[in-house]
Amino acid sequence: MIKRRFLFPDVIEMNYQAGHRLGVNVYLIANGDEYVLIDIGYEDTVDEIIDLVRRMDFSLSSCKMLIATHADCDHTQGLKRAADVFKAPIVAHPDAVEALESGDAETTFSRIKAQGIDLPMPPVKVAKTIEEGDTIKVGERELHVWSTPGHTAGQLAFKMGNILFVGDNIYRDGSVGVIDAHHGSSIPDFITSLQRILADDSEFLLPSHGPVFRRDNALIQKTIDRLTEYQYLADFGTCAVSWPLLNEWEAEVTSGVLPFQSSGGQEASEPNTSAVDKKERLPGALS
Repeated sequence: MIKRRFLFPDVIEMNYQAGHRLGVNVYLIANGDEYVLIDIGYEDTVDEIIDLVRRMDFSLSSCKMLIATHADCDHTQGLKRAADVFKAPIVAHPDAVEALESGDAETTFSRIKAQGIDLPMPPVKVAKTIEEGDTIKVGERELHVWSTPGHTAGQLAFKMGNILFVGDNIYRDGSVGVIDAHHGSSIPDFITSLQRILADDSEFLLPSHGPVFRRDNALIQKTIDRLTEYQYLADFGTCAVSWPLLNEWEAEVTSGVLPFQSSGGQEASEPNTSAVDKKERLPGALS
């Protein structure tokens, strides 16, 4: 047997428990004679996690559920193996179900062709969906379910006392989960989720990657401000709301004045005021 290394009462994080980096943060919340696991990580670390659970003297059959914060491969690739061993139901947000049950390589980020990434994504059956306002009971503990879209549509967070499991919403350095159109990211939704986290009274934030940290409202606000700017930059393609530079450029083009020339230096042509059909264009900053 090994000593259980509780970060907080009833909360164990498996990277800290192992004493080395496994990958995504995997939280074991235990109370009474049952526990749940939030995320499970890659398939190749599942057996080590199972071994740690056993060596901490938890019964595998006491696992109440396997919770996916969202469908990303780095959080969920090991779910099939874990479900087979723990015999526990898989739980996720409704918007994560299709990707998990189909093993969708694009939405789960298990395949990024341009970078040579092509990982297997075993499809799994989601036994139960959870969403905003639901409560998960673990013994006498209660996890209050938050829907926090932005990184993905199905991103979940969980409030437990003065602790907030924030998923990929924000990390200790102020960065956030990847923003990508293939992923279903939404910058406006991300900002709304971060504003909710900012307004909350939780003292400790427990992310899905990297170290846990004490609430820092200045850091959260700085992140919100940065994402607010992201909405209007071409860097984020179709995830951006608009690209104001294109409006400036259109005004210059339709003025008939060429760059670096004044209106008095050249005869201006008639501006083209015909409407442009944008029905087939990409949404966001690229149009």
